[in-house]
Amino acid sequence: MRGWDGQARLGGLRRFAIAISVLNVLGHTWFGFEQAWAVPFVALATAYGVELLLEITDAAANGRRPRFLGGGWRRVVDFLLSAHISGLAVGMLLYTNARLWPVAFAAAVAVGSKAVIRMRAGEGTRHVMNPSNFGIAATLLLFPWIGIAPPYQFTENLGAVGDWALPAVIVVSGSFMNWRFTRRLPLIAAWLTGFVAQAALRGAFGDGAFLETALPALVPMTGLAFVLFTFYMVTDPATTPEKPRDQIAFGAAVAAVYGLLVSLHIVFGLFFALSTVSAACGVAAFLTSRARQHAAAPAAAPALAERTS
Repeated sequence: MRGWDGQARLGGLRRFAIAISVLNVLGHTWFGFEQAWAVPFVALATAYGVELLLEITDAAANGRRPRFLGGGWRRVVDFLLSAHISGLAVGMLLYTNARLWPVAFAAAVAVGSKAVIRMRAGEGTRHVMNPSNFGIAATLLLFPWIGIAPPYQFTENLGAVGDWALPAVIVVSGSFMNWRFTRRLPLIAAWLTGFVAQAALRGAFGDGAFLETALPALVPMTGLAFVLFTFYMVTDPATTPEKPRDQIAFGAAVAAVYGLLVSLHIVFGLFFALSTVSAACGVAAFLTSRARQHAAAPAAAPALAERTS
């Protein structure tokens, strides 16, 4: 399989969608999710609506048929897989108390970012930001009274065995999907190694003793939210590099930015770090593309002059 091709992408999206759907259903019925049952429905309705509206608008502007038409209900379902994942992710990870409109806002920003924040890739364009992560980060930044769902909600009612069993299942399934479909295992390894490294550096240069600072800095790795972020968010194949070397640089950069943000006492560092690195990669790709265009222009001018002389 070559990279993140069409079939691999569709297969990965289907399995990610099933996994996050099962997690949400079990979370609300058994695990102990704190959000209201209305939250995932509001998030999904918003994500679906924005995805369909953007596609219809783009199709009308370019004189083509919407991509979700012409293949029956299965084509519609496949088209909405990405929106489904983004909607459930923001609904699962954000905690907005009794308010539902921030959930709708986050879902709309997540899906809308794919259409607004794009860069040129080959003959077309691709979105830059991880949709669900960007929706969550934007909502946390704009509305400081909104927080992240408490980590204990994922295993609150599972007991001692479930506290280990559920993360183990997610690690195994996430490792398989990232090996088989997204090919992002180098990125995961670099992210985890970088996370440990930033904790060690904070311990070495912190005010307290090494272990007193470094060990608490590793505590987030024991939470299921960190596991979900590692296997299902930071590895988003549409917005991360393909080459293993670039994947390693990306994962290490996210860990480094996270460590810097935490050192500056900025909360929710995971989401802000991923958004920052994704944005930097987009800017770097844009500048590289412009530089190549400028470099190619002088070479093309003499050839054009020869043909017209």
